[in-house]
This record gives sequence, structure tokens and C-alpha cells, in this order.
Amino acid sequence: MNCWEILGIEPTRDRALIDAAYERQEKFASDEELQRLREAYREATGAEPASVQAEPPVGESVPSGASDQAVSEARAQEESELDASEQQIVREVIIQIRALMNDSRRSSDPQIWKAILGEPPADQPRLRREIGKALEQQVRPMAENGSFPSPVVQFLAGWFDWYSLRDAPEAQPEDETFSDQAGAEQEPREELPPQMVNFWPAVIGWIVGLAILATLFSGMGGGG
Repeated sequence: MNCWEILGIEPTRDRALIDAAYERQEKFASDEELQRLREAYREATGAEPASVQAEPPVGESVPSGASDQAVSEARAQEESELDASEQQIVREVIIQIRALMNDSRRSSDPQIWKAILGEPPADQPRLRREIGKALEQQVRPMAENGSFPSPVVQFLAGWFDWYSLRDAPEAQPEDETFSDQAGAEQEPREELPPQMVNFWPAVIGWIVGLAILATLFSGMGGGG
């Protein structure tokens, strides 16, 4: 069996056809078949297959940091400088968040935070990181000291990867003490018997009726 029969193609000088035939069979070849396939490729082209050229020499291994380097390069590409439109989006989101923080009622609603930060394209990882960096010094301390309710803190922890906020104290409602005092003051009034409320009007009506009768009788006596 010659090299062309092993490769499964007619004799040719077209390197692209030879490469395609080799790669097609390489995917399913056993170790023994792969060895014969490589020899056929060398015979047909006078060179090593591309997959063989990419393999490290015998006795050498791929550096352990090679994959880490590739990951770092991909991350660096993601974290490259934002273009003008992206920077404008980041600025607008920061302005909205700072305005939100000036309203204690609205800043206690996690849905408002989600609506602002999750609005595309601000939700993209590159922009999200930049927004997080810009807000971290102001927002994170407030989340850590209990200025925001737990749902807001948990959202910020997951959105910006601020996982230390998971143990942050939860904000207490401002009017909780006032509500308790108001309720305590109202309790004695609720305990009054209903009949006590209607007693005095009845007494007054009875007295007025007696006065009218007395006037009538005195008038009748004077006329006789």
C-alpha cells in the first residue's frame, strides 16, 4: 500500500488536498494507524504534518505557565482601555448611582440598583468592572456598615464580586422604634369599654328633658 492509498486520495502535488486528507484520517486513527499515516504524509510532501511540528520534542514538556499566560493575555485584552462610547456609559451609570445614594428610600430597593447597573450595555463584564472600580470606595463601605438592606448588599456582592459583603450587617428600618412607641400609646385607648363612650350624651339628654318638663309644669301651675 503506497502513501496515496493510505491517505485515501489520488497522487497530487496540491498540499492543501494532502493536508485535508491527513487531518480527516488523523481524527479517527489508532496509534499504529497514525504512525503509518504520518509516514505517508512525509512521503507525499517531504515534510512533517502540522500537528507533529506543534508537538514538543521528546523529553520536553509544555511549560506549566503556558496556559496561564494564555489566560492572562485573554484577560488583558478584556481589560484593555475602554473606547469613548464605553467611557461615556460608565460615567452615566456612576452619576445615576450617586444620585440614587442621596435618596435613602430608593436606595433601599434592590430592583432600582438592578435596573441601573443591569441596563445594557453597562452589564458587559468590561464595563461592569470599570463601574465597580469607580464606585468601590464610596458604595462598598456603606454596604459594609449596614447602610443598605440585605437584598441590596447581596446584589452588590454578586454583581461586583465583592464577596466579603456576604457577612455585612443588615440595615434596620428608621421608624421601627417610633412605630413601637405609637402602638404602646394607643393600647390604653383600645381597652376602653365601648359603653363608656356613649354614656355622657345620654345623661345630658336626660337632664335637658327634665328641665323641659319642669318648665311645662311651672307654666301650667301659674295659669291655674
